[in-house]
Amino acid sequence: MERSIENIWKEGFLKSDDLVAPKINNLYNQKSIHIIDKFKRMFKINLIAIVAFSFAFLVVSFFVGIPITGVIFFVTLSVLVYINKKLLNELEKIDLGESSYQYLKAFNQWKNKQLSINMKISRFFYPIIFLAMIFGFWFKDAEGMYLGERLVGEILVGFPEIYLVFGIPLIGIVIAIIILVLLAFFGARIYKWDLNVIYGNVFKKLEELMTDIESLRS
Repeated sequence: MERSIENIWKEGFLKSDDLVAPKINNLYNQKSIHIIDKFKRMFKINLIAIVAFSFAFLVVSFFVGIPITGVIFFVTLSVLVYINKKLLNELEKIDLGESSYQYLKAFNQWKNKQLSINMKISRFFYPIIFLAMIFGFWFKDAEGMYLGERLVGEILVGFPEIYLVFGIPLIGIVIAIIILVLLAFFGARIYKWDLNVIYGNVFKKLEELMTDIESLRS
């Protein structure tokens, strides 16, 4: 055969006047729209779940005596949701009339922007959450005094020579700072891992689809 099946597919994909081209283009357009729509649904559900969790945790925090943690959680997660809702709005504006290849490229550019922004946020997000936990339990009421002060008092009974800074054991401050630095340093990686756990399969399908289209265009 003078023309291989592969060449026929390639020409059909690239030439709009070929009878096969509309079917191939439509197939990839439908696949692209389907996969990206699935991502949008998952993204929206994830944002709704974050809002629900932050509100529920805020209410629970008052009942368990750590309202500071609940308030910081709620504010931090609300900011995170607000930023990602704006990013989602940008995704909704991608032109569906473009070819499947251009549509996927536009989505990929959006994904990279979303990933970059959230990785930067994560360097602050995880340390803030850690501090929120510390503050919440430190200022938790424990029989008429703060839990943190009670714990320090018990530590001083066993280690009366321990060095204090503003009433807090220096070793505790050092450990907290180390944890904060580690969370800031690995925050972006933690977020990327979390993202892959939730959306990894969708991203993999999109990459495979992009590879198929590019191979036909070459």
